[in-house]
Formats: sequence, structure tokens, C-alpha cells
Amino acid sequence: MANRKCNILVIEDDPQIRKLMATSLTAEGYGVETAYNGTHGLQSLRQNHVDICLLDLGLPDMDGVSIITKVRSFSNLPIIVVSARSEDSDKIGALDAGADDYLTKPFSVEELMARIRVAQRRIAAQLQSDGNEENAVFHNGDLTIDYVSGCVYLAGKELQLTPIEYRLLCLLARNEGRVLTHTYITDHIWGNSLDSDVASLRVFMASLRKKIEKDTSHPRYIQTHVGIGYRMIKQ
Repeated sequence: MANRKCNILVIEDDPQIRKLMATSLTAEGYGVETAYNGTHGLQSLRQNHVDICLLDLGLPDMDGVSIITKVRSFSNLPIIVVSARSEDSDKIGALDAGADDYLTKPFSVEELMARIRVAQRRIAAQLQSDGNEENAVFHNGDLTIDYVSGCVYLAGKELQLTPIEYRLLCLLARNEGRVLTHTYITDHIWGNSLDSDVASLRVFMASLRKKIEKDTSHPRYIQTHVGIGYRMIKQ
């Protein structure tokens, strides 16, 4: 996806930071929309074509996590949180709600652009997989992934997965039988392999297992390799 074709929405109440982000993105060739609060941001998301959303959590009218939840009710577009909140609990809460990435203020413009490029690669990879009809559906025992519709089924029943849970499952499925290290997984899901991302990975993997495993103490699909990573077991 070329920069000129990528439209980014910045939801940020601080006018100086909002201007900095908009100016930097425009200079890189991105299309930019801005919003000063959550209500304005949600309205823009529904009315305009947006590829990526940059979201501050501390907005004046509503918490950013609630915005993520609302967006996930109608869109799977990448959401990159840009927040002054640096606690792991804030990061995990935002990711668990459906955010794709988390950047802590103060940040460098270079790092912000790198995170956006990661999000663009995810979009391109998803478009490529959606267009590959031969590999459109994955079957493993009672587990089925329909990559085109983005739906997952267990014994014929559709599962409700968060965007990150879905991407984790797809990454494991596309590497069935192969042990994926923590670093490999976090690089592909979040674009880096920080210690906090490994902690987030464990949280998401535990929640994913609760949804696809009948007995999480004796997993049928996702095997843990302690201190190394995870593997999708072929049935």
C-alpha cells in the first residue's frame, strides 16, 4: 500500500501533538484526518475512508478504550494507541479491547512512522491472503478458519475472537507444526519484541485457548514450548 493511498485518522485532544502528527504524516505523503475528541473521531471513522487510526486514550469526552471497543463493533482497521499512560495494565487493557499497537508519549516521529509501516504491511498481507482462493480456508480437526470472511469455527460453531486473538491464531495456523518463538510472534503481531509485548502475548494466548480448547490444561491445538514459544499441533 503506497503512502498516498493510505488515509490516517488522528484522534488527539492536545492541539500541539495533533498538529505535529498531522504535519509529519502529510510530509510523508499520507492522507490525514484529525479529531479533537472521541465523538468527533467516531463520526469521522463512520463517514470517511480511514485505513489506520492513531488514538490517544486520555480524551476529554470518553476513554480511549471505550472508543476501541466501539470501533471494533464495525471495523477491523489497525488502531495504534499513542498515549502518555505507560503502565503495562493500560497497554494490555487497550490491546485486549482490540488495539493493534501501543506507542508511549513522548515518542519520536521516526518510531511513529515505523509503527505505521508495520500496520501497512499487515493490511497488505491481509489483502493478499484474502485474494488467495486456494488457501482461503484452514482446517485442523474441529477447527476451521475462513480467511476471506475472517471467521473462525469450532465444531461448526462460530467463535467470537478479538482482532489480536484472530491474528495470533492465523499466524500459528499458517505455520502449522512449526514452533514459533516469542520474538517471532511479537514481531509479526506488534512489530517489536519488547518484554511488555511478551507479557501481552501470554495474556492473549491464554484468552485464545479458553475459546478453542476444551481443556486448557491439556491443549489440543496450541502447544506451549516453555521459554521458547508456541506451536499449532496438527490433528
